[in-house]
Amino acid sequence: MINWDNFYVFATLSVGLWLAGAVFALRSSTRSRMAVGFTIAGIMVLGIFIAGLWEYLQRPPLRTMGETRLWYSFFMGIAGLLTYIRWKYRWILSFSTLLSTVFVVINLLKPEIHDQSLMPALQSVWFIPHVTVYMFSYSVLGCAFIIAVTGLFCHKEEYLQTADNLVYAGVAFLSIGMLLGSLWAKEAWGNYWSWDPKETWAVITWMGYLIYIHLRLFGRVGSKSLYVLLIFSFLALQMCWYGVNYLPAAQQSIHLYNRNN
Repeated sequence: MINWDNFYVFATLSVGLWLAGAVFALRSSTRSRMAVGFTIAGIMVLGIFIAGLWEYLQRPPLRTMGETRLWYSFFMGIAGLLTYIRWKYRWILSFSTLLSTVFVVINLLKPEIHDQSLMPALQSVWFIPHVTVYMFSYSVLGCAFIIAVTGLFCHKEEYLQTADNLVYAGVAFLSIGMLLGSLWAKEAWGNYWSWDPKETWAVITWMGYLIYIHLRLFGRVGSKSLYVLLIFSFLALQMCWYGVNYLPAAQQSIHLYNRNN
């Protein structure tokens, strides 16, 4: 039976496969089939665990921060692989693996309560699409963050085009996630938007990426400033995801179900 007690087995295997894929990618001057194969295998292993945990809990594993970290690691593997296949950056799988592994290790070191309870507000048709779309957008924007950091320190202006495509896709999914969340809020609390701390940081994150898009389309800004903007936007995204839970103002948040009880 798959449950949180045997997560370390799936985590070790998945990370090992991702690392193997990253090594093959770095050693090949062209797109490596072995890199693609090992990365897909790692994604499938973590996907099997998520599916098994879903069956064990009899609910979608999307309630706690630890559960959303699982999805982020899963989607980060997919986003890194798609970026590697599309643009053939040999190093991208190394960085996407690093980000995925960080969140996997956090879950190993800080296991959270993963019980079967699901509060009434979460028993909604909007719950699964809202959270999964958000997690996928976070992973795509995570790849844009990797591109931005690499471009900033390696002085590669040509990486901006790749960052553009990732940001366009990430913001599209982020916008869909916000729309689904507002529909869910209307159903659960009677209002589409309440300027809850988490919602406020969601707008800050969204605006950061929209500013980047508008500067790229209509502005004349240097690549360094654009990379820095992407980095700060990603940090705002982290604040929106889990950092906001540590703010005193968030202690009365209507989104407290995202925290561990």
